[in-house]
Amino acid sequence: MRLVPIPTSEYDEYRLKLMFDCYKWDPQFLDNNTVAKYALVITQEEHKQLARLTVALDKETREAEQFLNSNQHLAVPLKLTKQLLCDIKKMSNYDQEKHIRLTRYDFHPVSDLEGGWAISEVNSDVPGGFAEASLMPLAAIESIYKAQEKSSIMEKESYHIVSFGDVMIESVKKKVKAGGRIMMVHCTCYSDDRQVMQYLGDRLEAEGYEIIYGAVEHVNFKDNKAYSAMDGNEGQLDAVFRFTPLEWFKDIKPKRWRGYFDTETVSCNHPISIYAQTKRFPLVWDVLEDHGISMSTWRSLLPETVDVKRIVGRENYIYKPAYGRVGDGISIREALDIKEYEKIMKDVSRHPSRYVAQKKFTSIPLKGENGEEYHVCLGSYAIDGLHGGYYARISSTPRIDSNAADIPVLIEGGDSYDS
Repeated sequence: MRLVPIPTSEYDEYRLKLMFDCYKWDPQFLDNNTVAKYALVITQEEHKQLARLTVALDKETREAEQFLNSNQHLAVPLKLTKQLLCDIKKMSNYDQEKHIRLTRYDFHPVSDLEGGWAISEVNSDVPGGFAEASLMPLAAIESIYKAQEKSSIMEKESYHIVSFGDVMIESVKKKVKAGGRIMMVHCTCYSDDRQVMQYLGDRLEAEGYEIIYGAVEHVNFKDNKAYSAMDGNEGQLDAVFRFTPLEWFKDIKPKRWRGYFDTETVSCNHPISIYAQTKRFPLVWDVLEDHGISMSTWRSLLPETVDVKRIVGRENYIYKPAYGRVGDGISIREALDIKEYEKIMKDVSRHPSRYVAQKKFTSIPLKGENGEEYHVCLGSYAIDGLHGGYYARISSTPRIDSNAADIPVLIEGGDSYDS
C-alpha cells in the first residue's frame, strides 16, 4: 500500500472534474479541502486479501443479524432505543433473498505484529461514498496517465479498479424487475446526501429504471408494499433505496415509518442493518457463538470491544458512541483539542450505555512525497455477500472524521480503467 501523487500540473483540473463530472459536490469541509492530492495504490495481493476478509466478515454479519432477528431477546446488550425495540418486532417476515444488503467495513493498516490489518467498525445501515468508489478512481488514473504522456514517459504503471457502481447495478438487476420504479430515499435538504443518491439514480436510470427522489415521509406502506406519496409520482414502488439513517427516523417521525420494518418491497438497506450498525454489536458475540454463529473473522480484526463499565481505570482504550458516524465523538486523545476530549469524556461518564470501549490499535501512517504522514481508513464494501469495491479517506491524525480527505483506491496491474 502506498500513496501516489496526483500530478500537480493536473490536480486543479482533476478536482474540478470530480465536482462537475463525478458527483463530488462537497469537495470541502469548513476550510479543509477534502479531495486528497494522492491516490491510494494497493497491491494485487492486498486487494485479494481485503476482498476475502470483506466477504468473510459479511457472511458472519448477515448470519448474526438473521439469528438476532429470530431471537430478539438476546439483543439486549445492544441497548437499542425503546422505539427501535418496538419496531424491530415487525421484522419477523424478513427474507434475505428479497432485499439488497449493503455494508462497508473500515480497514486500517497496522503493524505485522498486530496482523497487518485492523477494522474499526462496519457501516451497516447507510454507507455512502458511491461515486468516490466508482468515478473518482477513474479520474485519478486519467490524470496520472495524462501527466505521464506530457512527460513522454514510455513505461506507464498500469492500474485497475473495482467499481462499486458496477457491482451494485448487477445486484439491483437480480432483484428488481426491468423498468421498475425505485425511490431514492434521503435527507433532501443535504446536498452531500443527494450526490450519493443522484450518482446511483443516474446509473439506474441509464439501465431503464424509473427513478424517484424523495424523503422518508414520501413513502407509504399498505399490505407490506411500498408506495410513492409524492405528487405526480404516486403508485406502487418496486424498490426502496434508503440513505437516511434509521436512528434519525424517530426525529423525522413520518406517519408510516414503521412500514419500512416489515415491507416486502425490495429494500437497500432493510432495517435488519441496525443490529450491526450499533458499535455495541461485539457485546453479543459470546451469545452468538454459544448458539453456533462463528464470529472468528470479526474477532481476528476488531480490537477488543467491551462495555464501558468493564474498563474503568484501564489504559489504552478509546470510547466510541454506539450510533456515531464519520468518526465524530471518538475519544482519540492525540487527535483532539482538550475541550473536545473533555466534552466526550464527560458524556461517557454520564451516559456509559451510549458508548463502547475499544482497545486502541496503532494505525501505521503512509508517507507523502514530502515526508508528511497520513493515516488511512480503507472502506471495503460488500453487496449481497460479494466484494463491492473501496472507499477510502486519509487524515493527518489517527481519527478519520469529517476533516479527512477522500482518496481514490487503485489496484496495481491491469490493462484498462475498467474493473
